[in-house]
Amino acid sequence: MAKAILTLLFLLSSYFSGSLTLVDGQKTWCVARPSSDEMALEQNIVFACKYVNCNIFNEGGPCFSPDNSMNHASIAMNLYYQSKGRDFWNCNFGNSGLVVLTDPSYGGCIYG
Repeated sequence: MAKAILTLLFLLSSYFSGSLTLVDGQKTWCVARPSSDEMALEQNIVFACKYVNCNIFNEGGPCFSPDNSMNHASIAMNLYYQSKGRDFWNCNFGNSGLVVLTDPSYGGCIYG
């Protein structure tokens, strides 16, 4: 019970400080919210790729497959989020982003 309360207090303090990196060094990642519609995903890709290099999910790149908007938006959103210092507001994307504690990397596609 005490551990749960401490975790909750830490997460609340992280929320207000703007950083979601946990005390033990646990990293965070930004992915597309599963309920996001196709238009939001496409807009997120366009926005994020203005600021970061999204070649990682071009055809032949390590994150190309699966070739769908959910995957590509998650990668672009995370690249943007990571480049901005992992501040929670850099994963909002009109409420279509979700900060996660589990590394979404797969195969040769490393989220960083």
